[in-house]
Amino acid sequence: MTNSADTLPAGAPATAGWRWAPHWVLAFVALWPAPGYAEGVMVLGALLAIVKLLAARFRGGAVLLSGPAWALTSVLFFAYWLPELLSAPDAVDPARALREAAVDLRYLPFLWLVAIAVASERGRRLTFIGLAVIVGVWTLDALAEVAFGTSPLFWGIDAAKQAISGRPMCNLDELARVDRLGGVLGPCNLKLGVVLASLSPFALYAAGRRWRTAGWVVAAAAIGIVIVFAGSRASWLTYALVLVLSGWRLLGWKRLLLVFAFGLATVLALGLASPEVRDRIERTTHALSADETGVDSALSGRTRIWGAALCMARAHPVNGVGARGFREAFPACDPQSGEVPAWGEGPALHAHQVVLEVLSETGAIGLLLWLAGLALALRAWRFADVAARERARPAMLALLVTVFPLNTHLAFYSTFWGGLTLMLAALYAGSLLARVSTPSPRPDAA
Repeated sequence: MTNSADTLPAGAPATAGWRWAPHWVLAFVALWPAPGYAEGVMVLGALLAIVKLLAARFRGGAVLLSGPAWALTSVLFFAYWLPELLSAPDAVDPARALREAAVDLRYLPFLWLVAIAVASERGRRLTFIGLAVIVGVWTLDALAEVAFGTSPLFWGIDAAKQAISGRPMCNLDELARVDRLGGVLGPCNLKLGVVLASLSPFALYAAGRRWRTAGWVVAAAAIGIVIVFAGSRASWLTYALVLVLSGWRLLGWKRLLLVFAFGLATVLALGLASPEVRDRIERTTHALSADETGVDSALSGRTRIWGAALCMARAHPVNGVGARGFREAFPACDPQSGEVPAWGEGPALHAHQVVLEVLSETGAIGLLLWLAGLALALRAWRFADVAARERARPAMLALLVTVFPLNTHLAFYSTFWGGLTLMLAALYAGSLLARVSTPSPRPDAA
Protein backbone atom coordinates (compact mmCIF):
# COMPACT_ATOMS: atom_id res chain seq x y z
CA MET A 1 0.00 0.00 0.00
CA THR A 2 2.74 2.41 -0.92
CA ASN A 3 0.88 3.96 -3.85
CA SER A 4 -1.97 6.39 -3.37
CA ALA A 5 -4.08 4.73 -6.04
CA ASP A 6 -4.18 2.33 -8.91
CA THR A 7 -4.25 3.98 -12.31
CA LEU A 8 -6.88 3.00 -14.84
CA PRO A 9 -5.63 2.24 -18.32
CA ALA A 10 -5.73 5.00 -20.88
CA GLY A 11 -9.19 5.36 -22.28
CA ALA A 12 -10.86 3.52 -19.40
CA PRO A 13 -14.06 5.17 -18.17
CA ALA A 14 -13.49 7.80 -15.49
CA THR A 15 -16.63 6.62 -13.76
CA ALA A 16 -15.10 3.34 -12.60
CA GLY A 17 -17.13 2.07 -9.72
CA TRP A 18 -20.80 1.35 -9.31
CA ARG A 19 -23.17 4.22 -10.06
CA TRP A 20 -25.74 3.16 -7.44
CA ALA A 21 -23.27 2.70 -4.58
CA PRO A 22 -23.40 6.36 -3.40
CA HIS A 23 -27.20 6.18 -3.22
CA TRP A 24 -27.03 3.13 -0.92
CA VAL A 25 -24.59 4.89 1.41
CA LEU A 26 -26.69 8.07 1.56
CA ALA A 27 -29.88 6.06 2.12
CA PHE A 28 -28.19 4.25 5.01
CA VAL A 29 -27.26 7.55 6.69
CA ALA A 30 -30.56 9.31 5.93
CA LEU A 31 -32.49 6.44 7.55
CA TRP A 32 -30.63 6.58 10.87
CA PRO A 33 -33.73 8.13 12.50
CA ALA A 34 -35.45 4.79 11.71
CA PRO A 35 -32.75 2.28 12.78
CA GLY A 36 -34.57 -0.81 11.59
CA TYR A 37 -34.88 0.52 8.04
CA ALA A 38 -31.26 1.72 8.05
CA GLU A 39 -30.14 -1.76 9.11
CA GLY A 40 -32.22 -3.28 6.31
CA VAL A 41 -30.65 -0.95 3.73
CA MET A 42 -27.20 -1.83 5.02
CA VAL A 43 -27.79 -5.60 4.84
CA LEU A 44 -29.35 -5.40 1.38
CA GLY A 45 -26.50 -3.19 0.19
CA ALA A 46 -23.98 -5.71 1.54
CA LEU A 47 -25.67 -8.54 -0.38
CA LEU A 48 -25.76 -6.49 -3.58
CA ALA A 49 -22.09 -5.60 -3.12
CA ILE A 50 -21.18 -9.29 -2.97
CA VAL A 51 -23.14 -10.00 -6.16
CA LYS A 52 -21.65 -6.99 -7.95
CA LEU A 53 -18.08 -7.84 -6.94
CA LEU A 54 -18.46 -11.46 -7.99
CA ALA A 55 -19.90 -10.42 -11.35
CA ALA A 56 -17.03 -7.99 -11.92
CA ARG A 57 -14.50 -10.71 -11.15
CA PHE A 58 -16.16 -13.14 -13.53
CA ARG A 59 -16.01 -10.51 -16.29
CA GLY A 60 -12.29 -10.23 -15.71
CA GLY A 61 -12.48 -6.66 -14.50
CA ALA A 62 -11.44 -5.01 -11.26
CA VAL A 63 -12.66 -1.49 -12.00
CA LEU A 64 -15.05 -1.32 -9.06
CA LEU A 65 -12.34 -0.84 -6.46
CA SER A 66 -8.58 -0.46 -6.59
CA GLY A 67 -6.43 -3.18 -5.08
CA PRO A 68 -4.98 -0.95 -2.34
CA ALA A 69 -8.45 0.39 -1.44
CA TRP A 70 -9.81 -3.15 -1.30
CA ALA A 71 -6.91 -4.18 0.96
CA LEU A 72 -7.06 -1.22 3.35
CA THR A 73 -10.84 -1.41 3.71
CA SER A 74 -10.62 -5.11 4.54
CA VAL A 75 -7.72 -4.61 6.95
CA LEU A 76 -9.57 -1.88 8.86
CA PHE A 77 -12.62 -4.15 9.13
CA PHE A 78 -10.61 -7.08 10.47
CA ALA A 79 -8.81 -4.81 12.96
CA TYR A 80 -12.30 -4.10 14.33
CA TRP A 81 -13.84 -7.57 13.94
CA LEU A 82 -11.08 -10.03 14.95
CA PRO A 83 -10.98 -8.70 18.56
CA GLU A 84 -14.68 -9.57 18.84
CA LEU A 85 -14.09 -13.10 17.64
CA LEU A 86 -11.02 -13.69 19.79
CA SER A 87 -12.78 -12.35 22.90
CA ALA A 88 -15.54 -14.97 22.68
CA PRO A 89 -13.95 -18.24 24.01
CA ASP A 90 -13.74 -17.19 27.67
CA ALA A 91 -16.07 -14.18 27.65
CA VAL A 92 -18.48 -13.46 30.47
CA ASP A 93 -21.24 -14.38 28.01
CA PRO A 94 -19.59 -16.51 25.28
CA ALA A 95 -22.82 -17.04 23.35
CA ARG A 96 -23.47 -13.32 23.05
CA ALA A 97 -19.86 -12.57 22.10
CA LEU A 98 -19.96 -15.20 19.34
CA ARG A 99 -23.32 -13.92 18.15
CA GLU A 100 -22.01 -10.35 17.98
CA ALA A 101 -18.98 -11.48 15.99
CA ALA A 102 -21.10 -13.53 13.59
CA VAL A 103 -23.63 -10.74 13.02
CA ASP A 104 -20.94 -8.11 12.47
CA LEU A 105 -19.54 -10.03 9.49
CA ARG A 106 -22.26 -8.26 7.49
CA TYR A 107 -20.21 -5.08 7.73
CA LEU A 108 -17.40 -6.36 5.48
CA PRO A 109 -19.26 -6.38 2.14
CA PHE A 110 -21.04 -3.16 3.14
CA LEU A 111 -17.66 -1.49 3.69
CA TRP A 112 -16.62 -2.62 0.22
CA LEU A 113 -19.80 -0.98 -1.05
CA VAL A 114 -18.95 2.26 0.80
CA ALA A 115 -15.42 2.24 -0.64
CA ILE A 116 -16.84 1.60 -4.13
CA ALA A 117 -19.15 4.60 -3.65
CA VAL A 118 -16.13 6.94 -3.49
CA ALA A 119 -13.94 5.06 -5.99
CA SER A 120 -14.67 7.52 -8.80
CA GLU A 121 -14.74 11.30 -8.97
CA ARG A 122 -18.47 11.29 -9.68
CA GLY A 123 -19.26 8.88 -6.85
CA ARG A 124 -17.04 10.71 -4.39
CA ARG A 125 -18.60 14.06 -5.21
CA LEU A 126 -22.11 12.64 -4.93
CA THR A 127 -21.38 10.87 -1.64
CA PHE A 128 -19.57 13.70 0.09
CA ILE A 129 -22.00 16.39 -1.07
CA GLY A 130 -24.92 14.13 -0.16
CA LEU A 131 -23.54 13.73 3.37
CA ALA A 132 -23.11 17.51 3.58
CA VAL A 133 -26.74 18.01 2.50
CA ILE A 134 -27.96 15.53 5.12
CA VAL A 135 -26.01 17.36 7.82
CA GLY A 136 -27.40 20.67 6.58
CA VAL A 137 -31.01 19.48 6.54
CA TRP A 138 -30.71 17.95 10.01
CA THR A 139 -29.11 21.17 11.27
CA LEU A 140 -31.92 23.36 9.91
CA ASP A 141 -34.48 20.96 11.34
CA ALA A 142 -32.83 21.15 14.77
CA LEU A 143 -32.72 24.95 14.61
CA ALA A 144 -36.47 24.86 13.94
CA GLU A 145 -36.85 22.76 17.09
CA VAL A 146 -34.81 25.33 19.04
CA ALA A 147 -37.11 28.08 17.80
CA PHE A 148 -40.48 26.33 17.89
CA GLY A 149 -40.05 23.38 20.26
CA THR A 150 -40.68 20.65 17.67
CA SER A 151 -38.54 18.95 15.04
CA PRO A 152 -40.52 19.00 11.77
CA LEU A 153 -38.69 15.92 10.48
CA PHE A 154 -39.19 13.89 13.64
CA TRP A 155 -42.82 14.99 13.81
CA GLY A 156 -43.31 13.56 10.32
CA ILE A 157 -41.50 10.32 11.19
CA ASP A 158 -43.49 9.91 14.39
CA ALA A 159 -46.77 10.56 12.57
CA ALA A 160 -45.88 7.93 9.96
CA LYS A 161 -44.94 5.45 12.68
CA GLN A 162 -48.24 5.95 14.47
CA ALA A 163 -50.18 5.60 11.23
CA ILE A 164 -48.43 2.32 10.42
CA SER A 165 -48.16 0.64 13.83
CA GLY A 166 -50.42 2.69 16.10
CA ARG A 167 -47.46 3.39 18.42
CA PRO A 168 -45.30 6.53 18.75
CA MET A 169 -41.54 6.52 18.32
CA CYS A 170 -40.98 7.37 22.01
CA ASN A 171 -42.86 6.32 25.14
CA LEU A 172 -43.81 8.66 28.01
CA ASP A 173 -40.94 7.54 30.27
CA GLU A 174 -38.39 8.39 27.58
CA LEU A 175 -40.01 11.77 26.98
CA ALA A 176 -39.86 12.54 30.70
CA ARG A 177 -36.08 11.99 30.77
CA VAL A 178 -35.26 14.36 27.90
CA ASP A 179 -32.57 16.89 28.85
CA ARG A 180 -31.38 18.07 25.45
CA LEU A 181 -32.37 18.63 21.84
CA GLY A 182 -33.34 15.47 19.97
CA GLY A 183 -33.77 16.79 16.44
CA VAL A 184 -34.52 14.32 13.69
CA LEU A 185 -33.34 11.38 15.83
CA GLY A 186 -36.01 12.19 18.40
CA PRO A 187 -36.16 12.64 22.17
CA CYS A 188 -35.68 8.91 22.80
CA ASN A 189 -32.44 8.70 20.80
CA LEU A 190 -30.37 11.63 22.02
CA LYS A 191 -27.37 11.16 19.74
CA LEU A 192 -27.87 14.11 17.39
CA GLY A 193 -24.96 16.10 18.86
CA VAL A 194 -22.32 13.38 18.49
CA VAL A 195 -23.63 12.40 15.03
CA LEU A 196 -23.48 15.97 13.71
CA ALA A 197 -20.06 16.51 15.27
CA SER A 198 -18.65 13.41 13.55
CA LEU A 199 -20.25 14.18 10.16
CA SER A 200 -19.66 17.96 10.26
CA PRO A 201 -16.38 17.85 8.25
CA PHE A 202 -18.37 16.95 5.13
CA ALA A 203 -20.63 19.99 5.55
CA LEU A 204 -17.83 22.39 6.46
CA TYR A 205 -15.60 21.34 3.58
CA ALA A 206 -18.52 21.59 1.13
CA ALA A 207 -19.47 25.07 2.41
CA GLY A 208 -15.85 26.20 2.32
CA ARG A 209 -15.35 25.02 -1.26
CA ARG A 210 -18.61 26.56 -2.46
CA TRP A 211 -18.66 29.87 -0.57
CA ARG A 212 -15.15 30.08 0.88
CA THR A 213 -14.73 31.79 4.26
CA ALA A 214 -18.27 33.12 4.58
CA GLY A 215 -19.79 29.72 3.84
CA TRP A 216 -17.53 27.94 6.30
CA VAL A 217 -18.29 30.45 9.09
CA VAL A 218 -22.07 30.33 8.57
CA ALA A 219 -22.11 26.53 8.44
CA ALA A 220 -19.84 26.28 11.48
CA ALA A 221 -22.08 28.64 13.48
CA ALA A 222 -25.31 26.85 12.57
CA ILE A 223 -23.97 23.38 13.33
CA GLY A 224 -22.28 24.64 16.48
CA ILE A 225 -25.51 26.08 17.91
CA VAL A 226 -27.28 22.77 17.35
CA ILE A 227 -24.43 20.81 18.97
CA VAL A 228 -24.52 23.07 22.03
CA PHE A 229 -28.24 22.38 22.48
CA ALA A 230 -28.23 18.75 21.36
CA GLY A 231 -24.86 17.42 22.28
CA SER A 232 -23.08 15.99 25.22
CA ARG A 233 -19.89 17.70 26.23
CA ALA A 234 -18.03 14.95 24.35
CA SER A 235 -19.60 16.26 21.14
CA TRP A 236 -18.51 19.78 22.06
CA LEU A 237 -14.89 18.59 22.19
CA THR A 238 -15.31 16.60 18.97
CA TYR A 239 -16.68 19.65 17.18
CA ALA A 240 -13.93 21.90 18.55
CA LEU A 241 -11.38 19.52 17.00
CA VAL A 242 -13.24 19.67 13.69
CA LEU A 243 -13.18 23.48 13.73
CA VAL A 244 -9.46 23.59 14.49
CA LEU A 245 -8.41 21.01 11.92
CA SER A 246 -10.69 22.26 9.12
CA GLY A 247 -10.60 25.99 9.88
CA TRP A 248 -6.93 26.81 10.20
CA ARG A 249 -6.16 26.04 6.54
CA LEU A 250 -9.00 28.27 5.34
CA LEU A 251 -8.98 31.08 7.91
CA GLY A 252 -5.50 31.11 9.39
CA TRP A 253 -4.82 31.00 13.10
CA LYS A 254 -5.70 34.62 13.92
CA ARG A 255 -9.16 34.56 12.37
CA LEU A 256 -9.75 31.06 13.76
CA LEU A 257 -9.04 32.37 17.27
CA LEU A 258 -11.65 35.07 16.68
CA VAL A 259 -14.13 32.37 15.65
CA PHE A 260 -13.47 30.48 18.89
CA ALA A 261 -13.78 33.64 20.98
CA PHE A 262 -17.13 34.37 19.36
CA GLY A 263 -18.15 30.73 19.86
CA LEU A 264 -17.30 30.82 23.56
CA ALA A 265 -19.30 34.00 24.02
CA THR A 266 -22.22 32.38 22.21
CA VAL A 267 -22.07 29.27 24.42
CA LEU A 268 -22.12 31.44 27.56
CA ALA A 269 -25.08 33.42 26.19
CA LEU A 270 -26.94 30.20 25.40
CA GLY A 271 -26.16 29.01 28.92
CA LEU A 272 -27.95 32.04 30.31
CA ALA A 273 -30.97 31.38 28.09
CA SER A 274 -31.18 27.59 28.40
CA PRO A 275 -31.30 25.74 31.76
CA GLU A 276 -30.11 22.51 30.08
CA VAL A 277 -27.04 24.16 28.57
CA ARG A 278 -26.35 25.98 31.86
CA ASP A 279 -26.50 22.69 33.76
CA ARG A 280 -23.90 21.09 31.46
CA ILE A 281 -21.62 24.13 31.82
CA GLU A 282 -21.93 24.02 35.61
CA ARG A 283 -21.19 20.30 35.71
CA THR A 284 -18.09 20.88 33.60
CA THR A 285 -16.79 23.49 36.06
CA HIS A 286 -16.91 20.85 38.81
CA ALA A 287 -13.77 19.35 37.27
CA LEU A 288 -11.88 22.41 38.57
CA SER A 289 -12.39 21.22 42.14
CA ALA A 290 -9.48 19.40 43.71
CA ASP A 291 -11.40 16.41 45.04
CA GLU A 292 -12.31 13.20 43.23
CA THR A 293 -16.02 13.75 43.80
CA GLY A 294 -16.02 16.98 41.84
CA VAL A 295 -14.20 15.40 38.91
CA ASP A 296 -16.58 12.44 38.89
CA SER A 297 -19.56 14.79 38.97
CA ALA A 298 -18.16 16.75 36.04
CA LEU A 299 -17.74 13.51 34.11
CA SER A 300 -21.24 12.21 35.02
CA GLY A 301 -19.86 9.20 36.82
CA ARG A 302 -17.31 8.29 34.16
CA THR A 303 -14.43 7.85 36.63
CA ARG A 304 -16.40 5.06 38.33
CA ILE A 305 -16.99 3.40 34.95
CA TRP A 306 -13.35 3.77 33.94
CA GLY A 307 -12.25 2.25 37.23
CA ALA A 308 -14.44 -0.76 36.49
CA ALA A 309 -13.00 -0.98 32.97
CA LEU A 310 -9.45 -1.08 34.33
CA CYS A 311 -10.52 -3.80 36.77
CA MET A 312 -11.86 -5.89 33.88
CA ALA A 313 -8.63 -5.37 31.95
CA ARG A 314 -6.61 -6.60 34.91
CA ALA A 315 -8.88 -9.61 35.47
CA HIS A 316 -8.98 -10.55 31.75
CA PRO A 317 -5.77 -9.09 30.30
CA VAL A 318 -5.44 -11.27 27.19
CA ASN A 319 -8.81 -11.11 25.43
CA GLY A 320 -11.12 -9.18 27.78
CA VAL A 321 -14.59 -9.94 29.09
CA GLY A 322 -16.08 -10.30 25.59
CA ALA A 323 -17.52 -7.84 23.12
CA ARG A 324 -20.60 -6.19 24.64
CA GLY A 325 -19.91 -8.02 27.90
CA PHE A 326 -19.24 -4.86 29.92
CA ARG A 327 -22.73 -4.77 31.40
CA GLU A 328 -22.50 -8.31 32.80
CA ALA A 329 -18.96 -7.83 34.14
CA PHE A 330 -19.60 -4.40 35.71
CA PRO A 331 -21.10 -5.46 39.09
CA ALA A 332 -18.05 -7.57 39.96
CA CYS A 333 -15.70 -4.67 39.17
CA ASP A 334 -17.78 -1.72 40.42
CA PRO A 335 -15.39 0.32 42.64
CA GLN A 336 -18.35 1.89 44.51
CA SER A 337 -20.65 -1.09 44.77
CA GLY A 338 -23.86 -0.35 46.64
CA GLU A 339 -23.83 3.39 45.95
CA VAL A 340 -26.35 4.93 43.55
CA PRO A 341 -24.43 5.84 40.36
CA ALA A 342 -24.54 9.28 38.78
CA TRP A 343 -26.31 7.89 35.70
CA GLY A 344 -29.17 6.38 37.72
CA GLU A 345 -30.10 2.77 38.43
CA GLY A 346 -28.49 -0.25 36.82
CA PRO A 347 -24.96 -1.18 35.70
CA ALA A 348 -22.90 0.78 33.21
CA LEU A 349 -23.44 -0.48 29.65
CA HIS A 350 -19.99 0.25 28.20
CA ALA A 351 -16.70 1.94 29.04
CA HIS A 352 -17.50 5.33 27.42
CA GLN A 353 -13.92 5.59 26.14
CA VAL A 354 -12.51 3.83 23.10
CA VAL A 355 -9.21 2.59 24.57
CA LEU A 356 -10.84 1.34 27.77
CA GLU A 357 -13.70 -0.25 25.82
CA VAL A 358 -11.32 -2.17 23.59
CA LEU A 359 -9.02 -3.10 26.47
CA SER A 360 -11.77 -4.24 28.85
CA GLU A 361 -13.93 -6.09 26.30
CA THR A 362 -11.26 -7.52 23.96
CA GLY A 363 -8.06 -7.32 26.04
CA ALA A 364 -4.48 -6.71 24.94
CA ILE A 365 -5.06 -8.70 21.74
CA GLY A 366 -7.89 -6.39 20.76
CA LEU A 367 -5.91 -3.24 21.54
CA LEU A 368 -2.94 -4.47 19.48
CA LEU A 369 -5.21 -5.22 16.51
CA TRP A 370 -6.82 -1.77 16.72
CA LEU A 371 -3.35 -0.18 16.87
CA ALA A 372 -2.28 -2.26 13.87
CA GLY A 373 -5.27 -0.96 11.90
CA LEU A 374 -4.42 2.59 12.95
CA ALA A 375 -0.79 2.13 11.88
CA LEU A 376 -1.81 0.90 8.42
CA ALA A 377 -4.29 3.76 8.00
CA LEU A 378 -1.57 6.26 8.91
CA ARG A 379 0.90 4.54 6.61
CA ALA A 380 -1.52 4.83 3.70
CA TRP A 381 -1.89 8.56 4.42
CA ARG A 382 1.87 9.02 4.71
CA PHE A 383 2.58 7.50 1.30
CA ALA A 384 -0.39 9.12 -0.47
CA ASP A 385 0.23 12.02 -2.81
CA VAL A 386 -1.16 15.51 -2.29
CA ALA A 387 -4.17 14.98 -4.56
CA ALA A 388 -5.15 11.79 -2.76
CA ARG A 389 -4.93 13.48 0.63
CA GLU A 390 -7.07 16.38 -0.53
CA ARG A 391 -9.86 14.17 -1.83
CA ALA A 392 -9.82 12.06 1.36
CA ARG A 393 -9.47 14.93 3.85
CA PRO A 394 -13.16 15.24 4.93
CA ALA A 395 -13.42 11.48 5.57
CA MET A 396 -10.05 11.42 7.31
CA LEU A 397 -11.05 14.25 9.63
CA ALA A 398 -14.44 12.71 10.39
CA LEU A 399 -12.81 9.38 11.29
CA LEU A 400 -10.05 11.04 13.32
CA VAL A 401 -12.37 13.07 15.55
CA THR A 402 -14.73 10.10 16.00
CA VAL A 403 -12.01 7.85 17.46
CA PHE A 404 -9.99 10.64 19.13
CA PRO A 405 -8.86 8.91 22.35
CA LEU A 406 -8.82 11.95 24.68
CA ASN A 407 -12.60 12.10 24.82
CA THR A 408 -15.60 10.05 25.90
CA HIS A 409 -17.44 7.92 23.36
CA LEU A 410 -20.48 5.87 22.55
CA ALA A 411 -19.97 2.09 22.36
CA PHE A 412 -17.88 1.21 19.30
CA TYR A 413 -19.09 -2.39 19.44
CA SER A 414 -22.73 -1.32 19.32
CA THR A 415 -24.72 -1.54 16.10
CA PHE A 416 -25.20 2.20 15.63
CA TRP A 417 -21.83 3.69 16.57
CA GLY A 418 -19.87 0.73 15.25
CA GLY A 419 -21.66 1.05 11.91
CA LEU A 420 -20.99 4.79 11.74
CA THR A 421 -17.29 4.38 12.57
CA LEU A 422 -16.75 1.58 10.06
CA MET A 423 -18.54 3.59 7.37
CA LEU A 424 -16.16 6.50 7.97
CA ALA A 425 -13.19 4.11 7.80
CA ALA A 426 -14.37 2.81 4.41
CA LEU A 427 -14.97 6.35 3.11
CA TYR A 428 -11.40 7.20 4.13
CA ALA A 429 -9.84 4.11 2.54
CA GLY A 430 -11.92 4.31 -0.62
CA SER A 431 -11.30 8.00 -1.26
CA LEU A 432 -7.60 8.00 -0.33
CA LEU A 433 -6.79 4.98 -2.51
CA ALA A 434 -9.29 5.62 -5.29
CA ARG A 435 -8.45 4.81 -8.88
CA VAL A 436 -7.42 7.63 -11.18
CA SER A 437 -7.71 7.52 -14.93
CA THR A 438 -4.91 8.47 -17.27
CA PRO A 439 -5.79 10.57 -20.31
CA SER A 440 -6.14 8.79 -23.61
CA PRO A 441 -3.31 9.45 -26.07
CA ARG A 442 -4.12 12.05 -28.68
CA PRO A 443 -4.76 10.65 -32.16
CA ASP A 444 -1.98 12.77 -33.63
CA ALA A 445 0.55 11.85 -30.96
CA ALA A 446 3.73 10.41 -32.35
